[in-house]
Amino acid sequence: MASERPPRVSRPKEQAAGAAAVASSLNHVFRSAGAAQGTKALLGLNQVDGFDCPSCAWPDPDGHRAATEFCENGAKAIASEATLRRVDRQFFSQYSVAELREKSDYWHDQRGRLTEPFVLREGATHYEPLSWDQAFALIAGELNSLPSPDEGIFYTSGRASNEAAFLYQLFVRHFGTNNLPDCSNMCHESSGAALKASIGIGKGTVSLDDFYEAETILCIGQNPGTNHPRMLSALETAVKNGARIVAVNPLREAGLLGFAHPQKISGLLNKATPLASQYLQVKINGDFALLRALGKELFHREKAKPGTVIDTRFITRNTRDFEAYRAICEVSPWKELTDKCSISREEIGELVDTILRGKRRLITCWAMGLTQHRNAVATIREIANLHLLLGAIGRPGAGLCPVRGHSNVQGDRTMGIFEKMPEAFLAALDREFGITCPRDHGHDTVNAILSMHQKSGQVFVALGGNFLQAAPDTDFTATALENCRLTAHIATKLNRSHLHTGRIGLILPCLGRSEHDEQKSGPQFVTCENSMGVVQRSRGNLDPASPALRSETHIISRLAEATLGKQTTVEWQRFRENYDEIRNTIERVVPGFESYNERAREDGGFYLPNAAKERRWDTPDGRASFSAAPFDQFEVPKGHLILQTLRSHDQFNTTVYGLNDRYRGVGLGRRVLFMSPDDMKERGIAPVALVDITSHWQEQKRTLRSFYAIPYEIPRGSAAAYFPEANPLIPIDSTARESNAPTSKAVEISVQPSSS
Repeated sequence: MASERPPRVSRPKEQAAGAAAVASSLNHVFRSAGAAQGTKALLGLNQVDGFDCPSCAWPDPDGHRAATEFCENGAKAIASEATLRRVDRQFFSQYSVAELREKSDYWHDQRGRLTEPFVLREGATHYEPLSWDQAFALIAGELNSLPSPDEGIFYTSGRASNEAAFLYQLFVRHFGTNNLPDCSNMCHESSGAALKASIGIGKGTVSLDDFYEAETILCIGQNPGTNHPRMLSALETAVKNGARIVAVNPLREAGLLGFAHPQKISGLLNKATPLASQYLQVKINGDFALLRALGKELFHREKAKPGTVIDTRFITRNTRDFEAYRAICEVSPWKELTDKCSISREEIGELVDTILRGKRRLITCWAMGLTQHRNAVATIREIANLHLLLGAIGRPGAGLCPVRGHSNVQGDRTMGIFEKMPEAFLAALDREFGITCPRDHGHDTVNAILSMHQKSGQVFVALGGNFLQAAPDTDFTATALENCRLTAHIATKLNRSHLHTGRIGLILPCLGRSEHDEQKSGPQFVTCENSMGVVQRSRGNLDPASPALRSETHIISRLAEATLGKQTTVEWQRFRENYDEIRNTIERVVPGFESYNERAREDGGFYLPNAAKERRWDTPDGRASFSAAPFDQFEVPKGHLILQTLRSHDQFNTTVYGLNDRYRGVGLGRRVLFMSPDDMKERGIAPVALVDITSHWQEQKRTLRSFYAIPYEIPRGSAAAYFPEANPLIPIDSTARESNAPTSKAVEISVQPSSS
């Protein structure tokens, strides 16, 4: 449905944060949570004895933390979780599922917190309450009636704690399947695949301190101002320490241009620190060509001045396949590279000048702007190539930094949430619990959707998240969920996934990150791993939204008991009554967690081992590997555009906090399409006119009607729209090679004036 009126459009901002961020934060928190509860929550956010932000995974400082150690979007996340509004039995008696489907995602979020378990029975029009015992028995009955455990699908969002994630994967593998898709399958799966192949570990190699020592920070395919706002303070410090930031992004983003620190007087007066010294507006999916061009230019300069550019000593001692990479760089034509990325050779030369200055302390950061393309893995391996060429890894101020989204998505993977965990992990589970874990690889997210669509996946259980709105090909995914016998969602709030259910639909309400967790042994805490490999405790400080809420660990352990019955010797009750017992077990199963309980209680937590930081490569031959992938770029026919999906500033992942995108100058509207003014003129589309968008994939077409076209500074041939609104355009079977991540950043579309 189109908006009732066109969105307000103003000039995009040239800086992020400042007084407007403070005002927005306080407005969201006090309006939703009230002054007393809102203030209490904010003061516990990201503190050493507080709770981990339920938003992004940017790390907290190792040393001193400010009393207000949060950003605008962290405040919005807290406002959403600590809200005083409730979704209770009266609410569900008032609204049918059909009526709720007609409401927006923003409207759903604004209704408030779930208060007790609810069930949508077969043929029913309304959710109704049921007891926890009834809920567990209902799910267990359906799971145990499956012809094969592999007909169960067990999804995980990135907000689950380490403790909950470990119990969840233990339950699922004990049940007999590795069907453990998660949100990482849709975001940084390409990063993990690329880095594992290149350097032996699917994680980044830098700490927050490295940012303060860096000389060059390359931000490519990411928008920190909206998606990771606390990163801006690290970038500001880096700039003041002499670093140069180079931004590579199709759209000009305020958070890459300037930062007005909201905790400083100058920032409150909107005096900003300039960030990017060079801004390269690469065309969508032109990043591979740009990175290959950087390699070509470095070899060119090394040839002109042998022994002065590339780190031959590092390469000889640590790497393999160098000559293949050099050869493919040298034969790649300059014109092809510059045309494909839309960046001139002069601009490429300027970037290389920046990289080569000083001690070559280079950090490269990226996010989903790189990971959601057909050639995503090859592109990220080009980043690794650049760092291996310069020896810019495993030393201060240099390394690789995939910037993760969900607050514990990296920790969930460490805990075993992965459809193809290595044998060593599975064998450790077998030894610890006396079970036999399945060895066949399970379904990732895309294959889970295909399985449910084909009715070979029959029971779907989600530990958090809004699966329907996070996944590609929304209508296809909705049908897949509706094909199930039962769908069950562990959640804090109502979302659209709860409205497209199997024959039976369940909502199981859980505690939020900000709430007290009291179990039989007393108050509990959980732990999370941030995107730089630090594990730290998290303990909420608010009263639960309802006495009927249960913790994630409680729900998982009760579900395991109900499902496995006398088949299990695992002491599930012991785990839910005292989370120390879970951590003691993790210590024996997962490497790097020695003395887990003791170190988790230390202020600031502890770093997990990272061999690549020490120039040790966990690869088959013990060497880091250059990649020599052939050139491959997403191309579309003349007259078509390449669409990327992105977030608004009033949004975190699928959660919509408001209807404004302050930095891009869009107010009160989400059904918008950002286009080059020249592309709009060519198609006879006036500013803020209604258009229809059609995606083209093989012989398939998918159309969204009545979007408002917004002229924006973006390369010709490129376009952008918000997710989840644009997700119906993303084909389910258009995925990245090697990682199978959806290609949400490279969708072929045509645009025409609206027919409605």
